[in-house]
This record gives sequence, structure tokens and C-alpha cells, in this order.
Amino acid sequence: MTQTRVPESLPPTALPSPGADPVLLEVIRYRLESIVEEMQWSLIRGSFSPVVKEALDASCSLFDADGTVIAQSRSNPSHLGSLVFSVRSILAQYPVSSMEDGDVFIMNDPYLGGTHLPDIALVMPLVIDGRVVAMSASMAHQVDVGGIMAGSVPTHATEIFHEGLRLPALRLMHRGVIDDGLLRLIRQNVRLPDTLQGDLNAQLAAGKIALRRLAETGARYGWPQLTALFAELLDRSEAMTRKALAALPAGTYHYVDFLDNDGIDLDRRIRIEVAVTLDGKGNVSFDFEGTSPQVRGPLNIVPSGVHSAAFYGVRAITDPAIPTNGGCFRPVTVKLPPRSLVNPDAPAPVNGRTPVMKRIASCIVGALAQVLPERFPAASAASVLVLAFGGEWPREPGSAGAADDRPAPGRRFVVTDLINGGSGAALGHDGIDGIATDMTNGMSLNAEVLELEAPIRLLRCAIRPDSGGAGTFRGGCGLEREYLVLHGPVSISHRGERHYAQAPGLAGGSDGALATSEIVRVDGRVETVPSKGMLVLQAGDRLRVFTPGGGGYGPSGQRSAEAVADDLRSGKVTAVVGTAGG
Repeated sequence: MTQTRVPESLPPTALPSPGADPVLLEVIRYRLESIVEEMQWSLIRGSFSPVVKEALDASCSLFDADGTVIAQSRSNPSHLGSLVFSVRSILAQYPVSSMEDGDVFIMNDPYLGGTHLPDIALVMPLVIDGRVVAMSASMAHQVDVGGIMAGSVPTHATEIFHEGLRLPALRLMHRGVIDDGLLRLIRQNVRLPDTLQGDLNAQLAAGKIALRRLAETGARYGWPQLTALFAELLDRSEAMTRKALAALPAGTYHYVDFLDNDGIDLDRRIRIEVAVTLDGKGNVSFDFEGTSPQVRGPLNIVPSGVHSAAFYGVRAITDPAIPTNGGCFRPVTVKLPPRSLVNPDAPAPVNGRTPVMKRIASCIVGALAQVLPERFPAASAASVLVLAFGGEWPREPGSAGAADDRPAPGRRFVVTDLINGGSGAALGHDGIDGIATDMTNGMSLNAEVLELEAPIRLLRCAIRPDSGGAGTFRGGCGLEREYLVLHGPVSISHRGERHYAQAPGLAGGSDGALATSEIVRVDGRVETVPSKGMLVLQAGDRLRVFTPGGGGYGPSGQRSAEAVADDLRSGKVTAVVGTAGG
């Protein structure tokens, strides 16, 4: 069994040094947070692909010279945790002593610290007086990195070589000059090279902004003092996290959930089991013994992704006011069985790791919800339906209703859409409809963007009625979306979850509704779509998707009449049975 522990810098009961000026410490904390937010929105606004500029599938962080995260943007937890390991991998290949001003490093290999191949990390050192004092890092989901299917998320992959271009830690730029050979190699292996290069340029621009802001901060406060304040912020977040963990009931809490399938063996459920152990002294461990062995399809997840979910879980069960940085993760131990779903051997495919991440995070919260139901919510859908569309624009001028400013006929398109489900209800409030939870923070494409990027029309986007679990507090509803193909063929990677296992309710609440998808062919035939599959649609075919709802909280008979009336009025519920308002 693989066991990893983030090194501790403080004994479990120690408090941070009171030596730092608390006002200055807060000023620096918020300065760092403002830098990563400026970095984040620069990346979003400068990107080319809709999955970044519209769905927001990108994240940014700052690191100290040792590779410890000191600030994170409010973005995608699956990226933020993985960046910790990407930076670690880059430092292993390129020690800080070898880094120079103007260097930029790139990587995406999951087995070397990445997450899955579409997520490319760029890391830039800040060099002052010949010494690395900090680093900026970003990760963006590239719309395509090659492989056997457009979008690089094939649900039928059986090895990582099917999934696209693998980049170990490499130097993309040296002293401000880009490695033209490396860039040409990357462009040669992807379907939309201009889009990918545009997004890489957005990452470069965001990183440069961060380095400029850090340099300004260092010039104002002095690097010796600033470096000491970085360390103080880490120690304080660690101490606050340990205090919050120590306040939770000590013990070991188990939780089991099941994924639908791996995309290959469609009738075989995949078990995720986690034992969460709180020692009462501010330490927490996550043991995944009992989880399924690694699978043939792409639902495996590498250790960096599991750690990301564990880090998120710690932030979810502790005080949200604690500044998020590497100090929060020092109390964490993760135990991973070898050759398992959560610790596969290469070259196992891993592009579908998102639903595993999300379910791991949901299991961590669910384990604690069993003993503290008044504090934690019912299970969320913990699922994001990923649809990767690929094909070509029509060659006949004016066909498919294309506007004059749309891409040239015959030009290839690749578009990824993300559709969320409902969140779980909790004591005192209903779940939220159609929202990203548990490790992701992406958004669905709006109709105008989708129709500009592909010959596909979004016919319907609505809240899915009756999908949230009933309860004193109702689970969040899933979504309905319907797509009409205007010009075919269009290939679609359909990667969903919760077609078989509902999001459980809590404290007597009902489970959320299952997901479902279907194709309505142009001749009227209806075909059920499995949770994971590779589809081909022709002109006139429609794809209809219905995402799962979150679990309800408390007995439905105790829901207030006012809340029931509001459910009916809003259309989130179409019939009421066995409630106070029924």
C-alpha cells in the first residue's frame, strides 16, 4: 500500500509564532489572494476555447521557492490540488538552482504529477538577484490534446496512449525565448492547434502578471520579510486546520459509494471505499483499502488526483475562513492500495478521473455527515456530465443556418460542454439546482457560444423537475438540455454518472433522481444512452440529457407548507405526496 504524508512543520498542538505584525500579515495574505484572482481572470479573458473562457475550466496558484502553495484562486479544486504535484514534478526535473529569469515549464503527464492529459500546467519562476523567490502556476483544460477522439476524453480508452499527447516536465521557454521545436511538436499532435496555442498564451500572460505583481510586492516590503511572512501564513493555516480537525469527533468513519461503470464494462459497478480517521490531535488520514482494483476503462485516477480530493475534503470539513495554502494540507495522510482504481499502474487510462475525484470528495463529507448530520449536507449529485463534440463545419455555403462570420466550410470543430446536477440539502436550507460541487467549479456553455462554435443548436435548457430528493429541505434539482445537430456527422464523448446510484438523502431525506440521456433520431426512434459512451449523431438527430439531483435532508412530512407551495409554483416539483403541504 502506498502511503504519503505531507511533511509537518509544527507539532500537532503547537501554535504559530506571534512575532509577525498581524496587520501586515493580513495585508500580505489578501495581496496574494488578489494576485491569484487577477491571474485567474486574465487567463479566462485571454483564452480562446469556450471550455476555458465560458466554462471556466482553469485555475491559478502561487508557490514559494520550495514549491509549497501560498495562495490559490477561487476556481477548480481538482486543478488546484493537482498543481501541487505538477510543481513538485517540475522541481524534481529542474531544481530551482537551474531556473533562470524568463523560464517557463510545461507538463501534463498524470503519472508524473499531472491530472489528465487535457489539463496542461505552466509554471514560471520569479527570479530576483539570481535567486528564485516564488513561482506562479496555472492549469487549463485544453479543448483537445490529440488521441483517438475529438476532445481527448474517450470513454472507451483502454490505455493512456489513446488519450492524447503526454508531456513530461519540459522547459517551454528559456530566458524568455520559446522552444519553437517543442511548440511545433505540440501543435502537430492536436486537432485545434491555434486554439491550444491561444490558451497557452493566455496562461503565459496570466503567469507574467502574477510575477510582476509579486515583484512589486517584494520591492515594497523586502524579500527577506516577505519570505518570512509566507512561512508564517503557512504555519497559521496549519495550526487553524489542526484546531478545526481536533474539534471533530475522534474515530474512524467509513463510507462506500459506487460509480456506474468504467466505460468498457458497462454492467460492472465500481466501488469507492474510504475510511476517514480523526485522531483527536489535529491529524486526519484517508484510507482507500476496499476500493475496486484498477479498471480497463478511463475511470482510474492517479495519486495526485486522490490527494486533490483529500485536500478538498479537509477544506470542506474545516473552517472556510482559514486561508487556503499548503499549511492546510500538512495534517493529511493518504493511503492508496497498489494497482487500484485510486493508484493504477501505467499505462492505465485516466481521462475520466473527474467523477472519481468528485465521488471521493463526496464520500469524505458523507463519512462525517453520518456522525454530524446537523453540520454536513446530504450527498450532492457529485457528477458533471462532460460532452465533447467533434466534427466539421458544412462545406455548402449558408447551410445549417451558419452566419457569415462563422468558421470556413470544412473547418474542424471541437467543443466541450459541462452540465452539472443538484447539490444536497442541509439543515436549514434546500440544495442548489444545477451547480458544480465536490471538486469542480465549471459552467455550462450558453446557447450563443455553442452555436457559434459548432453546427449544433441548443433547443432546451431548464431545471429538471422532481429530480431533487424530497425532505424537510429539498435536494437541488438537476438540469435538462437538448441539442439538435444541424450538420453531421458529429462525434460525441458522453461521460456521465449516477445513472445507477442515486445521491443518498440524509436524516430521513429521500435520494435524488438518477441521471438519464437519450438520442432522438431524425426518424423518431429513441435510443437510451449509457452513462459513458461514444456517440455519432447525424443532421436532425437530437441528444437529450437529464442530470441527477441532490439528496434531501430530513423527513419530507416536515417540509413547510410555504416551501411546498413555492416548489409547485416554481415548477421544481410537479406533485406533492406525504408532506406537510400535501
